[in-house]
Amino acid sequence: MSYQTVLSATAAIVLASAPMAQAENPTVGGAPMMAEMNIVENAVNSPIHTTLVAAVQAADLVETLQGPGPFTVFAPTDDAFGMIADDSLNALLQPENKAQLTQILTCHVVGAEAFSDAIMGMIADDGGAHPVETLGGCTLMAEMSGDEITLTDENGREATVTIADVDQSNGVIHVIDRVLLPQQ
Repeated sequence: MSYQTVLSATAAIVLASAPMAQAENPTVGGAPMMAEMNIVENAVNSPIHTTLVAAVQAADLVETLQGPGPFTVFAPTDDAFGMIADDSLNALLQPENKAQLTQILTCHVVGAEAFSDAIMGMIADDGGAHPVETLGGCTLMAEMSGDEITLTDENGREATVTIADVDQSNGVIHVIDRVLLPQQ
């Protein structure tokens, strides 16, 4: 079964059970994000996160990210995943590479809820750069570039938060424009 088939089936289930929006929340890829839905339910609805959803499914992280959290997820877009060679990305999605994929994905997850104002405050309090410890064992460096939050991984790759503060029932998502990787 292809990951697109799994994704379509999951999307149909989530859409059929989705409650109506009650709170104002940013849209992602033109899709409304519901604050009363969890991270996975909203990610499935985002048309710019299909690769991320497929990767979360391949790594068996769906149940974790549907859990109570709280989590902060720095969510790379499909374009961010597009910067990875197709062969490399397809290899990562294979069952034999599940451990590596899980580490990469959990290097985008923090075990606390941190909205952008809190992150900016930590950056300011730390003199312009704040280390962010992830559940995958990575340390990302959060900094400001003008009025945007950037994250730099241990390899020097920099991602910019393009959509901040997408509230979830179990945390918050910040959309980013690059996949961050564990130290090589």
